[in-house]
Amino acid sequence: MTVSVVTVTYNAAATVEEAVQSVVEQVGDFALDYHIVDGGSTDQTLERIRPFEDRIAQVTSGKDQGLYDAMNRGVARAKGDIIGILNADDRYADNQVIADIAQTFEETGADGVYADLDYVDEADGRTVTRQWQSGAPGNFRKGWMPPHPTLFVKRTLYEQHGLFNLQLRSAADYELMLRFFHFRGAALAYLPRTTVKMRAGGQSNASLGNRIKANAEDAKAWRLNGAAPPPLLRLQKPLRKLSQFGTR
Repeated sequence: MTVSVVTVTYNAAATVEEAVQSVVEQVGDFALDYHIVDGGSTDQTLERIRPFEDRIAQVTSGKDQGLYDAMNRGVARAKGDIIGILNADDRYADNQVIADIAQTFEETGADGVYADLDYVDEADGRTVTRQWQSGAPGNFRKGWMPPHPTLFVKRTLYEQHGLFNLQLRSAADYELMLRFFHFRGAALAYLPRTTVKMRAGGQSNASLGNRIKANAEDAKAWRLNGAAPPPLLRLQKPLRKLSQFGTR
């Protein structure tokens, strides 16, 4: 099995080396197809990546239309049977992550596999501040969703159902998962273990204003798929996060 990973970077010199290292050090019975799409960084991002280039399929750098456009470019270049996306300020929890993901695909025959995620302190990158224990596939209409950084999907889903929708600024990953797994009925499987350490600091919850904008984008994600958003979605989706707080 060939597994593609896409990392999008832009002025990420402080964290990108750790992210890239966590990908190229993965071990197991699979072929790694790793792509880095840089948005034209002006700091030391590309220099931090250079020592790993012999283990990266392709590094490109240039102006794009933002995060999701860059993700689309990476997905379009990916050659793997399955594709995952790792942000430049996140890392895989250990070097067995991709092997476990690939095994879950083979055992379940699912179209997508997701897992659990730890939020870690933005500054030190180690202290766990929240834990997202995803559980078995749930109901999108009740605010459930898998953590996108842990998700790998078959490349055929992108080919059949499209890429990230650039009409959305912060919820394109939510809309993509909603489209694939709720509206198009692709099968999801859960790997019950932490696969990603994600630095805290997401913009959608940084302020009340941002949360209102995020709610509006969540509703738009449903409408883009020809459906009215569930009436309680704006409450159920953020309320699901309350159980994530706490440390090990």
